[in-house]
Amino acid sequence: MIDKQNIRLDKWLWAARFYKTRSLATEMIQGGKVRYNQQRCKPSRIVEVGAQITLWQGSEQIQVQVLALSDKRCKASIAQTLYQETPQSLAKREIDQKQRQLAPKPLSPERRPDKKQRRQIIQFKHQHSGD
Repeated sequence: MIDKQNIRLDKWLWAARFYKTRSLATEMIQGGKVRYNQQRCKPSRIVEVGAQITLWQGSEQIQVQVLALSDKRCKASIAQTLYQETPQSLAKREIDQKQRQLAPKPLSPERRPDKKQRRQIIQFKHQHSGD
């Protein structure tokens, strides 16, 4: 953690380990997946302590408050001290996780059909396509 005030948003997101690469962080910001104080911004936006950052990681929306600044990527345990997730965000993520667990699993075959089964499928499709 440093006291330097000119840390870019893409660099901070990368240092806080929200995204694996800085270029991925830049893509997410430009794609509108990251909001700084509830507003769209550019990757070059200067991060300030106390700012609210809302971002998407996969299918989850996370809202954090900036506690410290860093431009160096370090261990995850240290990176977690750079921010604090808001209680509303934690509660929403828990609800979303429970809903995903209760949702029915998509139906998919155990394995791919073998050669004989593929021939039967093709034959079946040709018989019923002429009707």
